[in-house]
Amino acid sequence: MADRQEAGYLRVAQAIRDRIADGTWPPGHKLPNKPTLATEFGVGENTVRQALEIVLAEGLLESFRGRGRGTYVRAPRERHILPRTLTLTVAPGRLGLAPAGSPTSVEAESTAKVPAPARIAARLGIAAGDLCVRTDYEVLADLRCVLTATSWEPYALTARTPVVLPEGGPLAGRGVAERMAQIGITVARATEVPRPVQLDRETAQLLGTSPGAQAVLIERTHYDTGGRPVETADILVPAERWDITYDIPLGPVPRT
Repeated sequence: MADRQEAGYLRVAQAIRDRIADGTWPPGHKLPNKPTLATEFGVGENTVRQALEIVLAEGLLESFRGRGRGTYVRAPRERHILPRTLTLTVAPGRLGLAPAGSPTSVEAESTAKVPAPARIAARLGIAAGDLCVRTDYEVLADLRCVLTATSWEPYALTARTPVVLPEGGPLAGRGVAERMAQIGITVARATEVPRPVQLDRETAQLLGTSPGAQAVLIERTHYDTGGRPVETADILVPAERWDITYDIPLGPVPRT
């Protein structure tokens, strides 16, 4: 029985590969749902799931949830540049998530009074469990999520002010520096720490890639003039889609 089950999902996986190779399912084609495929191939839905996981891991398919939900034949990826500037500006813009040369939109949701996890509390210089405002961002291209970020701000810093919610109120969607300036806080600098990570199953599905795919986690923190952290964020950048570039301005060099 085990051998027949194994042969079943391998057979289905090969049939999917064949349809992609011969153009029956071209790039961008949305696959039928699992019940339909199970009926077509005469197997159970679990067998179809195992077959899809194999072909997803091979990079021939991509799976999305939310808007555009489903499994698609993966088209060749165009890489985009994610510019990161080391000169802090007060220009409007969510988290500096402004990919170059790529039409995108941003979906965001802010939640107040969320207890800070220990690692976030350490970055903000507060106690674990202290209340924060958490904002989750999804950067969308063609209605599909291609980049995510999670921002944390100490609730005590902005409570009972018009800027308590980064995605609500009169300055909704503005940058950290501009919002903080409205309540008398001058953001003087920001630090970014890039770390290599592998995507877990849930995040990989959200980003339409395979579990274990490589990504860059940028831990970004804003500080005021006194060195106090006022916001920190985890920006998750799939390595297969983005080239992260840093612009480092240099001052004039005196002639000798």
